Amino acid sequence: MFDTSTETGARAEKRLEEEGIAWLTTVRERDGMPQPIPVWFLWDGETFLIYSQPDARKVKNIRENPRVAVNLNSDAGGGNIVRAEGFAEIDEGAPPATEVPEYIEKYRPSIPALGMSEDEVAETYRAAIRVRPERWQVW
Repeated sequence: MFDTSTETGARAEKRLEEEGIAWLTTVRERDGMPQPIPVWFLWDGETFLIYSQPDARKVKNIRENPRVAVNLNSDAGGGNIVRAEGFAEIDEGAPPATEVPEYIEKYRPSIPALGMSEDEVAETYRAAIRVRPERWQVW
């Protein structure tokens, strides 16, 4: 983890708590091609929780190769970068998104744009992915 007592670390921690979109990069096993995709996420201080459709390419990629990267977008000047490398797993024991109040609260304003109810989102995106960062880059 990065040092949250520094200005850079405190800024990164705040972005992890407030940012709405992260880029999850998995690796396609057959040819090693990186597969970045924007995702909703919840940072709990140790792991990223991401919900996905169970048959999505990212889930297949993680089952084949758990190495991933999670990146937050930069600011307009190309700074304020938060990047994590680590390992992902499909968390079979995770509760549905509707049973994670922090996740639903964070994304409640965005759910109507999907044309679904909260319950429909939880059913459609029922594969829980946990990413455990091992290495950080923050600047």
